[in-house]
Amino acid sequence: MIRYKIDGIFFLLVFFISCPHLISYSKEEKPTLATHNTFERIVREANQAKIILPAKTPPVVQLKPKKVAITTVTATVYYPQVAQTDDTPFITADGSKINHKHPRKHKWIAVSRNLLTRWGGHIDYGDKVHVSGISKKLDGVYIVRDTMKRRLRNRIDILVGANDNVRGYWNDVKLTKI
Repeated sequence: MIRYKIDGIFFLLVFFISCPHLISYSKEEKPTLATHNTFERIVREANQAKIILPAKTPPVVQLKPKKVAITTVTATVYYPQVAQTDDTPFITADGSKINHKHPRKHKWIAVSRNLLTRWGGHIDYGDKVHVSGISKKLDGVYIVRDTMKRRLRNRIDILVGANDNVRGYWNDVKLTKI
């Protein structure tokens, strides 16, 4: 409501400034539209209201829908052991430390190098990805924290503990970057 009043006041102000012949008059003539007192009253009321105009709002930017990259990969599981990793099994490629007692609670995965942006892929360390097509127990959202050996392509390894009794090799698993 105040916005409309402000717009009206500014309209009148601009109108009177751009059309001075309509408000100026000599002593013999009578004003045609408004008197000088009316104009002063409008300005005085605007000043008394102490209305602060909002800053210019930024232009509305229309977002383009993101293209969702769905990659079909082969999935396996790995344990944080020297036999399945390098000589530092509890430190991932991005420097994150794995919980010794419950590594599966992290919900971390290792991806093959061809999927990482560093080597021309579309996924980076710390990205969240949705894995589907394995089982109800293992499907879900994971965070990329580790890298696999150079010779492997389009593969992911899901971090689990040796005591979790999860083993497997799954083809046609869908990997979607979130």
